Amino acid sequence: MSKVTSKLQVTIPKRIAEQYSIAPGDNIEFVAAGDGIRIVARDKRAPKPLSIAERLRLFRASSARQRIREKAMKLPIAGASDRGWTRDELYTRDKPR
Repeated sequence: MSKVTSKLQVTIPKRIAEQYSIAPGDNIEFVAAGDGIRIVARDKRAPKPLSIAERLRLFRASSARQRIREKAMKLPIAGASDRGWTRDELYTRDKPR
C-alpha cells in the first residue's frame, strides 16, 4: 500500500513497477474508473506499426483459420440419420389435428 505525500506524490511498489517494467522517468497516466483510479503506464517504446504487407499476411492467415473452423462446424452429426425421426417431426408430434 502506498501513501500520498504532502506534495500529492505516490510511490509505486517495487514489485508492481518490476512487473510492468516501470522505471524512473517513465510516464504514467491516472484515469478515473468509476469509484477508483486506474494507473496506466505509458511506454516510451511504442510498438512499431505493422507494414501493409504484414497486415495482409496476418489477415490472410486469420481468414484461413476461420474457413477451417467453418468447415469443421458443417460436419454432419454422427448417427443423426439413423435415429428414427426428423427435426420436422418434432414440431408435429403429439399435437391435436
